[in-house]
Amino acid sequence: MDFKLTEEQLMIRKAARDFAINSCLDGVIERDEKQLFPIEQVKQLADLGFLGMMVGEAYGGSGLDTISYVIAMEEISKVDASTSVCMSVNNSLVCWGLEHYGTADQKEKYLKPLAQGKLNGELYIGAFLLSEPEAGSDATSQHTNAEDKGDYYLLNGTKNWITNGSSASVYLVMAQTDHSKGSKGINTFIVEKNWPGVKVGPKENKMGIRGSDTHSISFIDVKVPKENQVGENGAGFQFAMKTLAGGRIGIAAQALGIASGAFERSVAYAKERKAFGKEIGQHQAIQFKLADMATRIEASRILCFKAAWEKDNGMDYAVSSSMAKVFASETAMWVTTEAVQVHGGYGYVKEYHVERMMRDAKITQIYEGTSEVQRIVIGRAVLK
Repeated sequence: MDFKLTEEQLMIRKAARDFAINSCLDGVIERDEKQLFPIEQVKQLADLGFLGMMVGEAYGGSGLDTISYVIAMEEISKVDASTSVCMSVNNSLVCWGLEHYGTADQKEKYLKPLAQGKLNGELYIGAFLLSEPEAGSDATSQHTNAEDKGDYYLLNGTKNWITNGSSASVYLVMAQTDHSKGSKGINTFIVEKNWPGVKVGPKENKMGIRGSDTHSISFIDVKVPKENQVGENGAGFQFAMKTLAGGRIGIAAQALGIASGAFERSVAYAKERKAFGKEIGQHQAIQFKLADMATRIEASRILCFKAAWEKDNGMDYAVSSSMAKVFASETAMWVTTEAVQVHGGYGYVKEYHVERMMRDAKITQIYEGTSEVQRIVIGRAVLK
């Protein structure tokens, strides 16, 4: 077993770290306070080839492995989780789903510009629409309906908590086409945001990742061409579950990055801040906190790499991705809370960043499968 990163992976880490420090750090507090979508940062991600990292070069992607993607996600998430989640959705959910299940025409028309992050010089990203007001963890309870009209489907319904909701040009939408078949009556459709009947709701006023673009999306008699159905008829639920398994690696990496960023700031602060005549890092109480942070972060990183390695090697990575996500997300929440404690009163003010990281960390325990859902996946696998 080799834990050494390749030269290419080290280059990816440096590029992601430089981007995060030079392009994301300045203004990150203001974007959080004002809920500003990081459009310039996402455009730069496109220029770096980070919006289609794992897409094959034939379709405009960078052709990199999943470990490289995890590395980049960690470095960017250390500084700005709102930017990294935009990158995660476009890579893990939208591009991956289209590359593995889309037709040749769908890949040519949609995947290429999505992987490049631009079309005709304008930002071009995607969103993944599964959650509904009554279908969160129970993704089988889809109320969005797609009625077969012969040459097209007529789409009606509402989706909730959609990352990239108003900034995306393309949506991957899960909808029920045959209610009598339950989960086997769900299909996936490619829907363009500018089609008649597509309505974007107000931006959600969130606790964390406030820069990310989270909206509800409604469909009122939207005509979806038959050629925009992704995958076989009735395979929409399996498409969503397979896609989310890979997406959990991205969110685990995001959680890892949030924890790592808070830890690095805590170490630096512990070397500077003095109490009782010496740096607080010299006090055993603080050393123990930092030691536990470092250990949990390293364990999270290994879990992320293992899931990514299994994915790259064509193995079943569903359980590994769930383990990585539940452990890394809970590590992120614990580490950021401890980071605020290490900073004392300064940790409670925005200037020192860790209070934002604590708020950002919480969502990693919820979206793309709650911690409770991850434990169900793991528990069932253990009991087989």
